Amino acid sequence: MKKLFLIPLTVVIFACGRGHKTPNQVELISPYDFHIHLDGKHVGLYTIENQNGMTVQLTNYGARIVALWVPDAEGNFRDVVFGYDNISGYRSATEDNTGPVVGRYGNRIAEGRFTIDGKEYRLEQNNNGNNLHGGSTGFAYQVWDARETSVEGNPAVVMSYRAADGEGGYPGNLDISVTYSITPDNRLVLQYEATSDAPTILNPTSHAYFNLHGTSKKSSLSHYLTINADSFTETDADLIPTGNIVPLEGTPLDFRTPTIIGERIDDDYQALAFGAGYDHNFVLATGGDISVPAARVYEPSTGIVMTVYTDQPGIQFYSGNFMDGSNVGKRGDVFDHRTGIALEAQNFPDAPNHENFPTSIIRPGDIYTQTTIYGFGVE
Repeated sequence: MKKLFLIPLTVVIFACGRGHKTPNQVELISPYDFHIHLDGKHVGLYTIENQNGMTVQLTNYGARIVALWVPDAEGNFRDVVFGYDNISGYRSATEDNTGPVVGRYGNRIAEGRFTIDGKEYRLEQNNNGNNLHGGSTGFAYQVWDARETSVEGNPAVVMSYRAADGEGGYPGNLDISVTYSITPDNRLVLQYEATSDAPTILNPTSHAYFNLHGTSKKSSLSHYLTINADSFTETDADLIPTGNIVPLEGTPLDFRTPTIIGERIDDDYQALAFGAGYDHNFVLATGGDISVPAARVYEPSTGIVMTVYTDQPGIQFYSGNFMDGSNVGKRGDVFDHRTGIALEAQNFPDAPNHENFPTSIIRPGDIYTQTTIYGFGVE
């Protein structure tokens, strides 16, 4: 995989005051609302922008995306991700997977157990007796180190974190970094790299919630979705894979052609009943080719198109089925039922426990890499 070439930063990271707006009417969140020390580390807010005005705000609390401003078909900028105006919003939210990098293992591991080289490891059972997104001490709850830089001339922020041996029950001291950068053609690029000093498992993913209306007042069920996949990993009622890979053809999970998300979401189909809507891992047909679109989302009322590219074998499509309106984010947006979607590039859920799934094990000397891209345009 292509390595990162880091050169001195050429784009200023904004030091904005409360309520500051850019010339494109992007409403920047104040970094002062994120200034706090947790676990002896400083939490901050970082803002990068490309020459088109596409703007991303990030916090090193959970290495998460806080805001993502892109132009609509009329040239007006809209913030298309869920988030909070301040650090206390993230710390007190019941929906605590708003925008972070999750892991060590994103998604679920059955009974919080897995085995490497004959040794069993046990993790926190934080979701119906299973482990979800690394548990309560996972990446989303950690303060990462942040460094402002650029990648191939593009503005960037590098987040890095050391997960200690035994943290969350996972073996090995794991060093991981995630570099966020913006390209001139309005792509948000996430490049991951990690190493471990002992055999361990790893499956990090970004858990951003998207709504291409730019507000939760309008449901994401109106979006047209395309997923480049012919099959999905079947699960039981707890959303744990059975090991079976099931063809999508003839099912309401078939998004090989553009389909309105809300069109079939309540169909009488067992997989939909288990997820209370869409919450499934799609087996991508891209063959790990980062140049081939893995998924595409289009909102007709704004004209915004988001295209996802990844070198990962799967993508989890979650339609916000468990949002219940109890969390209120930026600008008073209420996270109501099915108002945001997640498209999480990933290895398969519970892969450590299924020999027919891609391996998630990394060993000393291995360098784990992943690239996922969220590209934006209009039509």
